[in-house]
Amino acid sequence: MRIGELSRRTGVSVPTIKYYVREGLLPAGRLTSPNQASYDEGHERRLRLIRALLDVGGLSVAGIREVLAAIDDPEKPVHKVLGTAADRVVPQHEEERGEVPAAREQVSELIRRRGWRVDDRSPAAEALAVALAALDEVGHADFAEHQLDAYAQAAEEVATVDLQYVNLRVGRERLVEAVVVGTVLGDAVFGALRRLAHVDASARLFGEPSAESEGE
Repeated sequence: MRIGELSRRTGVSVPTIKYYVREGLLPAGRLTSPNQASYDEGHERRLRLIRALLDVGGLSVAGIREVLAAIDDPEKPVHKVLGTAADRVVPQHEEERGEVPAAREQVSELIRRRGWRVDDRSPAAEALAVALAALDEVGHADFAEHQLDAYAQAAEEVATVDLQYVNLRVGRERLVEAVVVGTVLGDAVFGALRRLAHVDASARLFGEPSAESEGE
């Protein structure tokens, strides 16, 4: 297909496609004449992945380049590719909060306690440390002691479900796309479900008895 057809199929403008080619994110098309190039389904898949990384994952061009390099490295195991993609979509925290060093130790201990095969200095671990530090600062330091392992258990169960879905995808690019979309949109889905469950749990614990329960 020509670049105009690629643009129509993906909804990405021709100038943007050319920009991605210049930046090394999208392979150049096969030249069919001095001024014409041909593109195929591989270009279309890569272009859709770039847009998912950009629009859903919120990655920078440099971050996208890093993820695509991991995908294209045949020596890199799939779980390393997924880790690269997941790390890039975790919010980065540059400001050092006062309680973060102690919170990092809590995170490291959690990882050891649960036997997780993850880096305790990864972006996700740092994001957790920042969140725990913030809880400490607002007077809820006991959260980690009483709730953290329960949250971790729930996270393990959700992660298993996530990866079962991801495992249905075929090909490294589709795997990464599923991780990016699943991480960002999956967080939104899980957050909404958690809020609904909070309302239900609050009603059961603190609310007025329902008419049905009063009649029992």
